[in-house]
Amino acid sequence: MFTTILSIIIILLAAAFLAKPMGIYLAKAFDYNANATGLDKIYGPIENILFKLSGIKKVNQSWKHYALSLVLTNGFMIVIVYLIFRLQGILPLNPSDIAGMEPTLAFNTAISFMTNTNLQHYSGESGLSYLSQMIGIMFMMFAAPGTALAVAIAFVRALAGKSIGNFFVDFMRAIIRVLLPISFAAAIIFIALGVPQTLEPTVTAQTIDGAEQNIARGPVGSFLSIKELGNNGGGFFGVNSAHPFENPNALSNLLQILLMLLLPTAMPFTYGRMVGNAKQGRILFVSMGMIFVVFLGLTLTHEYLGNPALNNLGLQHEAGSMEGKEVRFGTGQSALYAVVTTASETGAVNTMHDTMTPIGGMLVLFNMLLNTVYGGVGAGFMNVIMYAMIAVFLSGLMVGRTPEFLGKKIEGKEMKLIAVTMLMQPLLILGASAIALLSPLGTDAISNAGFHGISQVVYEYTSSAANNGSGFEGLGDATPFWNISTGLVMYFGRFFGLVTMLAVAGSLAAKKLVPETAGTFRTDHSLFGTILIGTIFIVGALTFFPTLVLGPVAEYLTIQAGGI
Repeated sequence: MFTTILSIIIILLAAAFLAKPMGIYLAKAFDYNANATGLDKIYGPIENILFKLSGIKKVNQSWKHYALSLVLTNGFMIVIVYLIFRLQGILPLNPSDIAGMEPTLAFNTAISFMTNTNLQHYSGESGLSYLSQMIGIMFMMFAAPGTALAVAIAFVRALAGKSIGNFFVDFMRAIIRVLLPISFAAAIIFIALGVPQTLEPTVTAQTIDGAEQNIARGPVGSFLSIKELGNNGGGFFGVNSAHPFENPNALSNLLQILLMLLLPTAMPFTYGRMVGNAKQGRILFVSMGMIFVVFLGLTLTHEYLGNPALNNLGLQHEAGSMEGKEVRFGTGQSALYAVVTTASETGAVNTMHDTMTPIGGMLVLFNMLLNTVYGGVGAGFMNVIMYAMIAVFLSGLMVGRTPEFLGKKIEGKEMKLIAVTMLMQPLLILGASAIALLSPLGTDAISNAGFHGISQVVYEYTSSAANNGSGFEGLGDATPFWNISTGLVMYFGRFFGLVTMLAVAGSLAAKKLVPETAGTFRTDHSLFGTILIGTIFIVGALTFFPTLVLGPVAEYLTIQAGGI
């Protein structure tokens, strides 16, 4: 266990070491001042050609035009990839002759990958052709995080009192300057580590006892790099990163974890540099890091404690709870991966979350319910700032002073938008879960009739609303009911918050700066970090604690009491 804990500490230190330089790079990559960075000399000619071919004009947009551009562009891409999935049976690059997707499944998959969720109600290698994987899935794996990163940068620009920018320019820069070069380099490393990269069809092998086995393969290396970097998470193979082709060894597992954390941990430093307050960025980074470490510590503790009934039989005490774990990585690395993938909105898995201990499963679920423990590429960081504004507002109410954030007064208009944004996620999660639990269309999919069954349903909709994509895979969700309901939750969970938070930033950008006085509440101080953490937990607990009690907490107490 000591070696495992040491390896986890080294991984987290490496992620922390990369966060600041990556944050600075992001700020430079999206700087509209050509004289401020040499990146324009490298990428500018390529971008200018693409701008000319596509007719994009580099003009500043209002927040409304920016939001409209992102919604229409993403909607158009959803329609295109939906058609690819439906018609893949007659399209080229389909050596295994995989049929076109069923309509509701194609609807769910198109929305899933365009919203950066990558919830998979199909089995990767047997459900999609190579064309669908590369043109449909991989294309959206760049477009979805590119959209979120562009919106987050525009959001921060507006908070800094600058022009919000142009969606199409930011979208192009996100892909060309950030996602493509890093994912290309990572793909080369993955291939060197043993991940397949081929367009050859499935291999038929003969087993030792004389039976035939079909072994799927494909362009996995290039798929895997953007899957992790873009916080996408959808697996080329059905079992995701538990598959030896998708995660062949400890080094590939390490690289996947670092890629998942790279952009989310960098965003606080990007924010600090862009708003001219590096200390505030560090406070946000440390605050989220503290929550992350606590969640990880509790998850490791409960996964190593395991199931008391099995411990009494002497079956798992030293190794921890190995049910559903990949034996190559063990309990520690599996628990770390689970916490990282839910904290970063990625959704990739190297262990089956449905088989985690009740408290371990609750903590990865809570990561997604909060959606702020670093969060994913862009969208999660906007949630962090939303909670920061709530913390400032509550602090202002306590001292009878109009709250200020980055020198701008937060007033009724902004707080109404923030309140609506904050309420949308529990409305989607709890409302959809209630409908599923009341209807046979939902309950027929539950594989566990006890408290764990409630957790399966809530986890599915939480993963959808938080654009994570991981699942308690004991749920039989490949049905029209689940395809349509989770598809709607994914769509509104993604775009509603992006648009409303852009509206908040646009409103603040139009206000005049308020001079700082002795009564101004400092947001670059450790006290603010403490209040921010408290606000996140109080709001999260008040909203979701009853549901957690009905699911994982009740399951945990039942097991401790000797139940099954």
